[in-house]
Amino acid sequence: QVRLVESGGGLVQPGGSLRLSCAASERTFTSDAMGWFRQTPGKGRVFVAAITWSGGRPYYADSVKGRFTISRDNAKNTVYLQMNSLKPEDTAIYYCAADERFQIATMTWESEYDYWGQGTQVTVSS
Repeated sequence: QVRLVESGGGLVQPGGSLRLSCAASERTFTSDAMGWFRQTPGKGRVFVAAITWSGGRPYYADSVKGRFTISRDNAKNTVYLQMNSLKPEDTAIYYCAADERFQIATMTWESEYDYWGQGTQVTVSS
C-alpha cells in the first residue's frame, strides 16, 4: 500500500512563506505524477499544482501561479510545494496525491488521483 506523508504546514503571517513536503513510501509504484490540493471547511478539494516524475513539468492553478512552486526529488521520493507571498485565502488543509496515469485534461480533478496523504494545515493570519 502506497503511503504519502505531508509535513511543513503551520501558521504564517500574510506575505510569508512555507514549504510543504510529501514523502512517498514508494516512487516506482507506477505513479506518473504528484499533485497538491487544498480544502477549506465545507468545500471540496481544489487543485493547486501538479508535477510529473519524469521530466518534472509543473502545472499550477491560476490562483497560485507566480507564488507557489512545485518540485520533486526523485531520489528521495519526495515532492515539495514552496509557497511564497501567502495570503489569508491560502488558508486550508493541503493534501498531496499520487496519480498513476497522469492526463493533463483531468489533472485538476480530485478523482484523477489514486493515493492521498493525510493533509497538513496551513493557516495564513496576522
